[in-house]
Amino acid sequence: MMGQGAGDRPRGPQDRSPLVVIDGSRGEGGGQILRTSLTLAVLTGRPTRIERIRAARGRPGLRPQHLTAVRAAAAICRGELEGDEIASQTVTIKPGGRVEPGEYIFDVAKAAEGGSAGSVGLVLQTVLLPLALADGASDLILQGGTHVAWAPSASYLEHVFLPTVARMGIHAEVEVAQWGFYPVGDGVAQVHIPGRGDALRPIALTQQGQIERIWGIAAVTNLPSHIPQRMANRARNVLAEEGLEARVEPRRLRGSGPGAGIFLFVEYGRVVAGFTAYGRKGLPAERVAEAACEELLTHHRTGAPVDPHLADQLVVPTALADGESHLVTSEITPHLLTNISVVQEFLDCTFSVTGHEGASGSLVVEGEATPFPPPGIEQGERL
Repeated sequence: MMGQGAGDRPRGPQDRSPLVVIDGSRGEGGGQILRTSLTLAVLTGRPTRIERIRAARGRPGLRPQHLTAVRAAAAICRGELEGDEIASQTVTIKPGGRVEPGEYIFDVAKAAEGGSAGSVGLVLQTVLLPLALADGASDLILQGGTHVAWAPSASYLEHVFLPTVARMGIHAEVEVAQWGFYPVGDGVAQVHIPGRGDALRPIALTQQGQIERIWGIAAVTNLPSHIPQRMANRARNVLAEEGLEARVEPRRLRGSGPGAGIFLFVEYGRVVAGFTAYGRKGLPAERVAEAACEELLTHHRTGAPVDPHLADQLVVPTALADGESHLVTSEITPHLLTNISVVQEFLDCTFSVTGHEGASGSLVVEGEATPFPPPGIEQGERL
């Protein structure tokens, strides 16, 4: 079937209005709509207004990590902002010109009174592509939550996302200087982005292939050493019962507050899939490990190489690649379909989704290898 938002409605530049207006409540209705819109606004140089941001969420509008992403997007292109405040449901960004590589510090905690453990991974998602396509190198210090629920952890970005997009020509290195779990946060991730500016290459990830290795980290901060050991032992045992050997390292790490999580990775040769579970008060360490293992096993049994989170995160890179990309994922998610619909508001690319939401399926993307920023938007020129 053709997935929601994956229609065949090509539009030429003559059909595009100067201002892009995005309904932030469409589809899945989460923060990914905002981040994708910001990324593509910066890359295309088109002023963009995002309305009804996270309208159906318990706390609608911008949370600290979203506000930090908005300000980060404006900072790298000297853009103008309207509505950049906590709880705002409408944001307008007017890019100021070419992306400026350099040194940046983005601190999620500063976006909210009393601090925040909001995800630094979501901030990096917003600015990575524009800085990777810029003409010079950038170094970022990201402060906040490095490992928090409902967001890509710094470990996932390091071991899954960044190695995959490196094959497409997007290069970056991330190092966690201090881990930040929810609710305290106070983590620090250092990111180096060499920059480049050439057309991105398409990618084909269609076969799971043989498992090369399974590994992971059972990590805690400010908790007893027996907790990561119990997580690691249980993960190894659960996977061994399925005939899978895993190396899971228990680690006590530097951090400001208590936190626990397990981060498992399976390498199939051409792609790595990642699975995460976080601890909480009253939840035994063994149950945390079992949750991550069950996600890994569910994915592995489908025979698909691309995990659901990676599929969603590859939508924008494949849309910008010069050619046709093919992905097979273990689950077509609302995030994936919503992200596709947002990209089509900015780019003349074609998506074809085969499969049903909630089940495994495939994605074919015919990218639009547009030079960024487009002709006529030179550094220093205002829109």
